[in-house]
Formats: sequence, structure tokens, C-alpha cells
Amino acid sequence: MKLINKDLRLKIVKMITNANEGHIPSSLSIVDIINFLYQKKLKQSFNKKDKDYFILSKGHGCAALYVVLNKFKLLTNEELKKYGKAGSILGGHPDSTKIRNVEASTGSLGHGFPTATGIALGLKIKKKKQKVYCLIGDGECHEGSIWESASICANLKLDNIICILDWNKSAQQLMKIENLEKKWKSFGWKTVIANGHSNKSLDQSFKKINKNDGVPKIVICNTIKGKGISFMQGHGVWHHKIPNSQEFEEIKKELK
Repeated sequence: MKLINKDLRLKIVKMITNANEGHIPSSLSIVDIINFLYQKKLKQSFNKKDKDYFILSKGHGCAALYVVLNKFKLLTNEELKKYGKAGSILGGHPDSTKIRNVEASTGSLGHGFPTATGIALGLKIKKKKQKVYCLIGDGECHEGSIWESASICANLKLDNIICILDWNKSAQQLMKIENLEKKWKSFGWKTVIANGHSNKSLDQSFKKINKNDGVPKIVICNTIKGKGISFMQGHGVWHHKIPNSQEFEEIKKELK
């Protein structure tokens, strides 16, 4: 399958390498998903008062969010260049008090999804039609707050929340995780599977959950940690590693 969003991937690597701080592989596994969401689901409501919401619960992958915000002119080139520098608004986790268009400060696993649940409930109470999209990681699915929120969403029939799960299998390096599709179904969620690196697959999956039927939805995305860089893909040693000059040149060749 042809690799998409090479330009965004290279921006992620450059940004993190220059700052000497970040999670390159974690960002590469979700950049296609975030770009799809902003292009197909969020773009139409950017400047509206009643906009849809996006929360990156998997906060350590925020470099992917930053480059997408920049692509859609929601973050300036100058702000992007200052990532990880003293005085910058862009750190290793997104800060909603500093960054426009970031709805929640996230980073500690399991915190963003409960926030998304609260926003979805508030919208329901106010009879608003906006949707809440929340991207979580498979590692977060070891957190109790995820399942408490999942239970609340199902019991309160919050069909205005769409969870997207980045299933890059990273969590299995520490502790094997059960079948996530079956588990989410058991919590009362409408569940679909997608290839998180394919716009076509993502589009088809989201079309299957485009209903207000009293059921919360989740798109479980099969992804590859470090997608697009051969020597990073699936390797835990690269979780927080910064490329040296030779590795950086190899990355540039692969993403040319």
C-alpha cells in the first residue's frame, strides 16, 4: 500500500529532531488518522461557534496533531518551528491553555477520554448537535478511567461521541491485551475496524457509524508504530529516541 502523508511525516521528524524531544513513532502511527479527521470531519466547522470537538487523549503523539493544525492554518509556521524550545507554546504534550484549537491538556494516559465524555454529555444536555471525536492509544486501554467512561457513554446513550483507537500494538510489549473489538462491544459500543493508514478504509468505516441511534461508536484502527520509516516500525527502542545525523538522512531518503 502506498504511503500517504509523507510531507507530514517528514515535518514530524524534523520538528522533534530539532527540539531533541518527542515521540516520533507514536506520532507516525496516528498522523494519517488525525489528518483524515481534520480533512473529512472537522474542517467544515473550524470557524463556527457550534464546532465539532477533537481531543487527542494520546497526548504524547501531539507532534502529529501540531503538523496537521499547521497544514490547516490553525497553527503558524513560526509556532511549529519553536516546538520544544524555551518559551514555546508547543511542548511534548498539548496544553489547551496555550494552544488555540486544542480542547484539552492531555498526556497522562486515560485523561482525555473522560474529558471527551463530559463534553459529549454537556452537548446532549444542551441539545446541541455537535460531535466529539477522541483519539486514544491501545496503552490507554489498560487504564480504568477508559472503561468507566466507556460504561457511562453507553448507559447515557451518548451517540454524539466517536472514539478512535490507535491499535499500534505498542502496549503488548509490556502486557498483552485482550481482543479490543470484543471488549468494546461488551461495553455496548458500536465497533468497526479500519486500516489507520488508509483514507479509503477510514472513510468506509466512518460511514458505517454515521447514525444517531443512541449508541456510542468506536473506530478501531490497525496501525504501525513508526509507520513510514523502515528501521523504526514496530521497534520499542525508538519510542523516545532521537535520530542521529546519519539516521536523519536515511529518514529523509525514505520520505522523499
